[in-house]
Amino acid sequence: MEKPDVFDEIVKDRRSMRVYDPDVEMPEYVVANSLRRAILSPSSSNMMLYEFYRVTKKENLEVLTRFCLDQSTAKTAHEMVVIVTRGDKYKQRAKLNFNALQVVFKDNNSKRLKMVSKYYSKIMPMYYNTGFFGLWGGIKKIILWFVGLRRPIVRIAGNCDIRTVIQKSAALAAQTFMLSVKAEGFDTCPMEGMDSKRIKKWLKLPRKAEINMVISVGPAKLPEGIYNPRIRPSEEEMIKQM
Repeated sequence: MEKPDVFDEIVKDRRSMRVYDPDVEMPEYVVANSLRRAILSPSSSNMMLYEFYRVTKKENLEVLTRFCLDQSTAKTAHEMVVIVTRGDKYKQRAKLNFNALQVVFKDNNSKRLKMVSKYYSKIMPMYYNTGFFGLWGGIKKIILWFVGLRRPIVRIAGNCDIRTVIQKSAALAAQTFMLSVKAEGFDTCPMEGMDSKRIKKWLKLPRKAEINMVISVGPAKLPEGIYNPRIRPSEEEMIKQM
């Protein structure tokens, strides 16, 4: 008998849950374990420029529900997680990588040590720094345009480019988190309908921090929790082979 593909089932069963069951308990470790797994997600240059805010207190859930426009998925959630991007921490994260890799390679790989030292002490700070009002980012774009005339090159320079890179890494972590929760037997819903400005102010975040998404968590209430069937284009339309 063919062994069932467990991961395939997790991916297929994960749905955006709009209503959670108040009568079913959810162990504390479900979110705790899933956040630990989310931290292991791939991140551009291992910079990890995001944070998780785990909201569990009743009064805080009520506030966040209001900021999420009183959606039923927020109203009935047992917990919510706010994923916040922290582009302002690029120096701190680059230093973390620099210090860790100095220890890893100091005794056995001088060439690798030289490369990672340059990467995290010089290249990463320059890469994420867009300067006052984005002026340095604009200069970098011009430089990259000329260099790109001669060879392929990474064309990430301005504020919007850097923000996109950071948001993509945060989204990868969000997906890991949601699949992990499903693997634990519970459900999630990533919410776009939210007042990110009010949430940012409520969390007392610095100016350059941004709300990536809010994810509600809880035990599914079926069939009420799934509003619509899953609709996807055909594989032929979505997957292009070259």
